[in-house]
Parts: sequence; C-alpha cells; structure tokens
Amino acid sequence: MRPDPVGFIKANMRLVPVPALPEIQLYTAHPGSGLRRLVDPEDHADAVDDTPEPQPPYWAYAWAGGTVLARYILDHPKKVAGRRVLDLGAGSGIVGIAAAKAGAAEVIAAEIDRNGVAAIRLNAAANGVEITVVEKDITTGPPPPVDLVLAGDVFYSSEVALRVIPFLDRCLASGLEVLVGDPRRSDLPLSRLRLLAEYQVPDFGEAKGAAGKPSGVFSFEAERR
Repeated sequence: MRPDPVGFIKANMRLVPVPALPEIQLYTAHPGSGLRRLVDPEDHADAVDDTPEPQPPYWAYAWAGGTVLARYILDHPKKVAGRRVLDLGAGSGIVGIAAAKAGAAEVIAAEIDRNGVAAIRLNAAANGVEITVVEKDITTGPPPPVDLVLAGDVFYSSEVALRVIPFLDRCLASGLEVLVGDPRRSDLPLSRLRLLAEYQVPDFGEAKGAAGKPSGVFSFEAERR
C-alpha cells in the first residue's frame, strides 16, 4: 500500500516560508523527503494494473505561476475580499491560502491528486485558514458557485490547456472573473490574456540561486470575434 499522504507529508517534508511569499508557509519537499515512495507505483509490490497513474508531485513545491498569483492577491486584497473564490488545479493550495488570508468569503480548491488534497488541507491548517477541497476534475462541468477563478500554473501542457480553456470560457460566460498566474510557458494562450502585474520569483525546476525570469499575473479575457 502507498503510505498515508498526511502522515508522510508531516514526517518527511519541511514546513517553510515560500520564497518571495514569506506570509505563507508550505510543506515543501527537500532532497531527503523520499517523495518517490509516495508517488511511484513501482515501489509497491501489490499495485494492480488498473491503479491510476500517480500525478507528478507538483503539490510539493512552490511554482512560479501560483507564487506570483498569491503575491498579487496579498498585494491587492480588494480583489478577493468578501468574494467566493475558486483555486483551480490548486496543487499545494498556495493561491487559495493567499485568497483566504486576504479576506475571501469562501475558498474552494479543486485538485485531482490525492496527495495534493492532503497537502492542501495540511497547508491550510498550518496557515490558519479554511479551504473547502473538491477532489475531482471540475473542468468537464459548469463552474461552481463562485465570483472569482484563480488559475496558477494550469497551462503546463497542451493537453491540459485544451481542457482548461473551454472551462474558463464557461466561467466568463457565467459572469465570473478569471485571473491567471504563469511564467509564460509555451502553451499559455497569450492572445486571451491582459497583463496585470509581473514579479520575479523562483520556479520549480530552476537551479538554486538562478535569477529566474519575470512571471505574470493576467486577466483571462473573452475571445475576440
């Protein structure tokens, strides 16, 4: 059996402030965390053929898009104050935590990975905020009853982008505001985005001490006819 994610995260990851975001602490992986034990099915002799492939442990690190979106929210709390907020593809929960800290009336975090779900709950508790976690892919259906959608690092592949864009279009059609955080990855639909702010923050996968490049916070706009 795979380890219990809650116990594993508490025992093997470090609760540390996020670089460029000291207001928020996350359980973060380090070289001695042994994350492979949690996510690699080859390490479990009783795995069966129909066991779902584990998601990459993106929830174990602060990514640039989520970091800048969280930074923007904390710098502009009026964007979320008193509003119902969806953190789409929440990962570690960093964006939803920022929204809750900035005064959102309610935060819903959508995350499909069981380990990510555990991390969101632990990270929210560590930061003293409440987040409702939805453990399923919500992009195939209508938007939940919220006022604002926050999407950090959701354009990391063409496959995901093709699934996310129609959902965000349904959000716009329902009158919801959509903000995106991303370090300008290749599948980012720049023609649909209006730049609101830029921050220079580290991204997952960059060499330690690397200068990095500016990452943007954008408003997702309706397609021009």
